[in-house]
Amino acid sequence: MKTASTIGAARGPGQGAAVGRTAVVLLSGGLDSATAAGWALAQGFRLAALSVDYGQRHRVELDAARDVARALGIDRHVVVPLDLAAFGGSALVDTTAAVPKGRSEAAMAAGIPVTYVPARNTVFLSLALGMAEASGADAIVLGVNAVDYSGYPDCRPEFIEAFARLAGLATKAGVEGRPIEILAPLITMSKADIIRAGISYGIDYGLTTSCYDPLPGGRPCGECDSCRIRAAGFRDAEAADPRVDPGRWH
Repeated sequence: MKTASTIGAARGPGQGAAVGRTAVVLLSGGLDSATAAGWALAQGFRLAALSVDYGQRHRVELDAARDVARALGIDRHVVVPLDLAAFGGSALVDTTAAVPKGRSEAAMAAGIPVTYVPARNTVFLSLALGMAEASGADAIVLGVNAVDYSGYPDCRPEFIEAFARLAGLATKAGVEGRPIEILAPLITMSKADIIRAGISYGIDYGLTTSCYDPLPGGRPCGECDSCRIRAAGFRDAEAADPRVDPGRWH
């Protein structure tokens, strides 16, 4: 039995390498997942998108995911309701818990923050695996990143590789020698490199949102870990972030 995973695929096969192949992209509405979708389209994949309404406090990301899917011409976009807030354990699903604000890069790198949602990527990938196998897709694409991230254990290459092995064991496709690939094209890239890649794919980052604790109307807070990582990425890429343009919130 074969298993298949791709780590750092954005640095791999050239444009058009996947013409005729299909993939399910996990689309959160954030910068990374939009870029991963752009990469997959550039490779030649035909995409369906999966988003999860898991009780997140930053629900504006679901609207962003719909906007991104529409802008990229993805016709099938499935939004699955799944109440992870029933379990708790994260500031992203518990509105009584404070989202960390104003932390330094060193503080963000020190340990796993309260915004970690227990087993979230394991759950999301399992749903994507079911959708991919049911639809006969060749691959799953997701935008996890192990460089500019908040210490989440389910964003590491080791996790992606382990899930690819699980996918080969747990599916009819895998047992029959047609494993569904788990493609994480951004996993070894810096945020600035991700942004540069997305710009080359024509991604409209004004449609995306990264904020963990958005203000009324969806405006980013500018101070949570995710906002700060995003801002540093645009600064290092020497690009303007259209999401934080004050003109869009009037």
